[in-house]
Amino acid sequence: MAKILLITDAWKPQVNGVVTTLCNLVNQAKLHGDTIYVYHPGRCTFRFSLLGYSEIKIGIPNPFSIRKLLKKNSWDHIHIATPEGPIGFYFARLCRKLNIPFSTSCHTKFPELINARLPWFKISWGWKLMRYAYRNSTCILTTTSSMVQELRDNGFTQDIRPWTRGVDRAKFYPDYSINNDELVLLCVSRVSHEKGLDDFCSLEIPNSKKILVGDGPYLDSLKKTYIDVEFVGKKLGKELADYYRKADIFVFPSKSDTFGVVMLEAMASGLPVAAYPVTGPIDVIEQGITGYTSNNLTDAVYNCMFMDKAIIYNRSSYWSWDTCYKQFKNILIDTK
Repeated sequence: MAKILLITDAWKPQVNGVVTTLCNLVNQAKLHGDTIYVYHPGRCTFRFSLLGYSEIKIGIPNPFSIRKLLKKNSWDHIHIATPEGPIGFYFARLCRKLNIPFSTSCHTKFPELINARLPWFKISWGWKLMRYAYRNSTCILTTTSSMVQELRDNGFTQDIRPWTRGVDRAKFYPDYSINNDELVLLCVSRVSHEKGLDDFCSLEIPNSKKILVGDGPYLDSLKKTYIDVEFVGKKLGKELADYYRKADIFVFPSKSDTFGVVMLEAMASGLPVAAYPVTGPIDVIEQGITGYTSNNLTDAVYNCMFMDKAIIYNRSSYWSWDTCYKQFKNILIDTK
């Protein structure tokens, strides 16, 4: 039975692909007889909201309790999911000081994310900060083979491994009886500047309806600009799954995500995915089988029309949280 310490700045009640992945890791660990102890912002006495993202809580760890946590427990593995965040950064620094090995994972294109909010902040500066934050990691787990190459191209020299994702099939599955009078285009996303949501909202497809599920700091701006889009806010559980089932095409407009778990949820619901040919979509979408990628998002949407829901659902079976956890654990064992 493995005992794993998982450190993350991203945790519930945040709703995003990183949190979904980490929560499923914890659940799968239990099923496999392992234990994952999660150190997250909720365990910090001092917390505050990230400027412009009220739903994201920043935690500042207590140095004494952190040192005790690292030294007084016999961890088989220590994994830092967010070394660029304040909690992850502090844990990594202390692990280096105490000569304790640790692995990391890269879930977010941090340089592009910062540049989207602060255009004066050069993307090259962001990559430099990331290389500094990830230094001395025994291994970096990232989302796809494309992302592995992108990290290598940007100067990361560690052992870098692709790490798959999954989907909850008890929640996300097709409804073949749905027959909409108009084409329903769906996007599920955290509503922030870097997600490319203007590209979704500005789509002009005849006889169609656009629905955006999600909440975030950019929501009010989008509502004022795109009156023809149905903004339904954050949805969870069955309510979220029902939006997938009642749609015809899923649109993934982001160019900065490293993966996009929502694409897996869409495919498990039988939806073809229309996206740009960038890291994430090119690794997840099988062109002409589970969706289409194109530099013209409108073309991708048109190509997704009349695709077979049953084929898409069957192809989505490749992705599972069980496989995700087994791969995670095996990589930690292999690179310890």
